[in-house]
Amino acid sequence: EKTTGPEIVKDFEGRRLDYWVTGYGTGGTFQGAGKVIKAARPECKIILSEPKAAPLVSSGEKQARKDFMGIKGVPAEGHPAWTPHPIQGWTPNFIPKVCEDGLKLKLMDEILLVDGRDAMDTCIRLAQQEGIFCGISGGAAVWTAIEVCKKAPKGSNVLAMIPDT
Repeated sequence: EKTTGPEIVKDFEGRRLDYWVTGYGTGGTFQGAGKVIKAARPECKIILSEPKAAPLVSSGEKQARKDFMGIKGVPAEGHPAWTPHPIQGWTPNFIPKVCEDGLKLKLMDEILLVDGRDAMDTCIRLAQQEGIFCGISGGAAVWTAIEVCKKAPKGSNVLAMIPDT
């Protein structure tokens, strides 16, 4: 809410932002930046991406939660839709509470699943063709953005988050 979202809104001042594509690890960027983007640009579609091998949100199955040592909403167990996948940092074996809170706020307009192989291939192509060195999660975000571009109206502006250190 305090950095990424305002930076995106400022960078797109005077220009359209039709789609914002992001994955989720903790869900902090999705929820925080998503709230700011939706408040400033309600017409912007937020596309959430998650691994095809771990479709936690898109499965529609709720995350079991419990209170633990005074902390409310701790995952009670691993999510039943989770299986191992190669996209580091995305979808641990549970839906993080902050991500779930973002979903309850109806920040997401659509969810797209990305295959781990497509994410890895896109990561390699970004390095070879664009000089962008990122992890598999960055490849996953860009692959998802490319899919969005394929069906978006001509002239749409699509922004993908490339999460990396």
